[in-house]
Amino acid sequence: MKARDLSVLAGVILIIIMLIIPLPPFLLDVLIIFNISLSLLILLVAISTKDALEFSIFPTMLLLVTLFRLGLSVSTTRSILGNAEAGNVIDTFGSFVIGGNAVVGFVVFLILIIIQFIVITKGAERVSEVGARFTLDAMPGKQMSIDADLNAGLISDRDAKARREKIEHEADFYGSMDGASKFVKGDAIASIIIVIINMVFGLIIGMMQMGMDMGTAASTYTLLTVGDGLVTQIPALLISTATGVIVTKAASEGNVGTDLTKQIFAHPTLLYVTAVTIFLLGLTTPITKLVTFSIAGLLAFAGYRLSKAKQFEKELEQSLKEEPLKEEPSGPENVMQLMQMDPIEFEFGYGLIPLADANQGGDLLDRVVMIRKQMALELGSIIPVIRIRDNISLDPNQYVIKVKGNAVATGEVLLDHYMAMNTGIEDESIIGIETVEPAFGLNALWINDEMRDRAELSGYTVVDPPTVISTHLTEVLKSHAHELLGREETKQLIDHLKESYPTLVDEVTPNPLSIGDTQKVLRNLLREQLSIRNLPVIFETLADYGPLTKDMNVITEYVRQALSRQISEQLTQGSKELFVITLAGSAEKKIADAVGHNENGNFLALAPNDSQQILQNAAAETTKMAEVGRQAVILCSPAVRMYVRQLIERYLPHVPVVSFNELEPDIEIQSVGVVRAD
Repeated sequence: MKARDLSVLAGVILIIIMLIIPLPPFLLDVLIIFNISLSLLILLVAISTKDALEFSIFPTMLLLVTLFRLGLSVSTTRSILGNAEAGNVIDTFGSFVIGGNAVVGFVVFLILIIIQFIVITKGAERVSEVGARFTLDAMPGKQMSIDADLNAGLISDRDAKARREKIEHEADFYGSMDGASKFVKGDAIASIIIVIINMVFGLIIGMMQMGMDMGTAASTYTLLTVGDGLVTQIPALLISTATGVIVTKAASEGNVGTDLTKQIFAHPTLLYVTAVTIFLLGLTTPITKLVTFSIAGLLAFAGYRLSKAKQFEKELEQSLKEEPLKEEPSGPENVMQLMQMDPIEFEFGYGLIPLADANQGGDLLDRVVMIRKQMALELGSIIPVIRIRDNISLDPNQYVIKVKGNAVATGEVLLDHYMAMNTGIEDESIIGIETVEPAFGLNALWINDEMRDRAELSGYTVVDPPTVISTHLTEVLKSHAHELLGREETKQLIDHLKESYPTLVDEVTPNPLSIGDTQKVLRNLLREQLSIRNLPVIFETLADYGPLTKDMNVITEYVRQALSRQISEQLTQGSKELFVITLAGSAEKKIADAVGHNENGNFLALAPNDSQQILQNAAAETTKMAEVGRQAVILCSPAVRMYVRQLIERYLPHVPVVSFNELEPDIEIQSVGVVRAD
């Protein structure tokens, strides 16, 4: 068990000890000072946090601190009534802080109780109740908003999960705060009762058991009781204030200190108005002019400085707006160069420059060339030239992969380390920096050169930073290959095929299929990670079915059936056995019945409840296969295959969907799961 866990357990045990065993005065002094320090620290943390959930442990902390304070009150009460003393701290508060005057101290104590009980605690309790109620009422709307953003593609599954977890945590937090605020209220009531008990019974014990006269007993026990009440109520007041700060914290960009100064001093003119008011107050009343004039001067000076700062910001903003107008107009050639957009860009921070600099031993450029060749062999697709450049706005060890100007992937590597990924057996002796492998999302460690041999002997897969980047770049290009296949690239493929099969190409394009129609079929294949290298077979199918329909999705299904040997080989990896998840008959019927038709072709119009049920069942079955180390494959009838793929594409993009006609007859199919619609 960690030392932090033991410290919390020790604190709970200490509270029990304080309730049972008498403590010496010196230890009471230590615990009282610790109580004041802890309360102050909690208040400062509450003020400094930007979001209430950053201090989500506060309700539990409030309970523990309240119990600790009550346990301390029991110990001090036992010491006051039993020995007529309670340590140096309480004696100091009873004599020095309140000047030895029990009446003054008692009045101060009552004021603290009133402030805490009636003002802060009452308000915090009410805000907690309202916050919990509104948070719970707003949960359904927030959940629907997340689902809408997810369905619209504005956020990813990971973002949606994080937002849902935040909503749940908010509900749990405000619900806990609603109950925890009762602790503060009960603590204030208990403090009043404890003070009354100490004063009454202290007077009785002093006169009857210790032989004091009434004046001495009243003076002694009253001062000790008031001192005890003050050292208890000051931390309680700090905790109550922290409770109020936490529950009243609204959504903001910074912490309380930042937002307070930013928003109060947002209007310098109001500082001038306040300064003039204070100046007139000192001028027209007997109030000391030194005080009023000094404060008025400070306010006026602050207003002047803020006004100058505001004016400077406006001038700077105006100059930035006008600066482009002062530039010389660019020529047509310059404008066209600025409009040029690279299909693929690889940008990296300055810390990764050695990877791309051949003079420093970097081979990134050579690796990129090999990646383009690999993509041509595996997918048959032409990958445009990849633009590699450094970007000083990135972190030193960060890199970004962009497709058509938009960032699609990012990662971070450490040049002087190796990435170690365990293959199922974790060795605790392998020490490194925890990270995530960027291409496949696997948990990994960055280890130094000394730890490399030990990790390899322990069964870890160890790779260097250039390999990490190359693998990530390869996977990104595979997943976005269909986006990179434009009409120009399609024309190049057709021209290359025409050199060997001129009659076949002439029968397909430009009639009955245009280059754009051919591009759509090829992109559909690449979208599902299916190679288009076998262009003769693809064009033979296009020649057969092109004159029959203009729905490129339907033609794609015929092309996939023609590539059955290729699909079977890709799924089985040379084996003759394939484990699949089948689609139940009821599910296929629902999907088939939901297919609609319009002038643009067929489309799927499945009810949301049915879609969600099928997706949930599909995700559950694919997870089961992943747990046993098998690639999930969904098998269905040819009539609904493309609609099933459209349904799961956003949520299960890496799960292949095949039909019976796309598998070779000699493949032995083993069904290990069924996707149902109910």
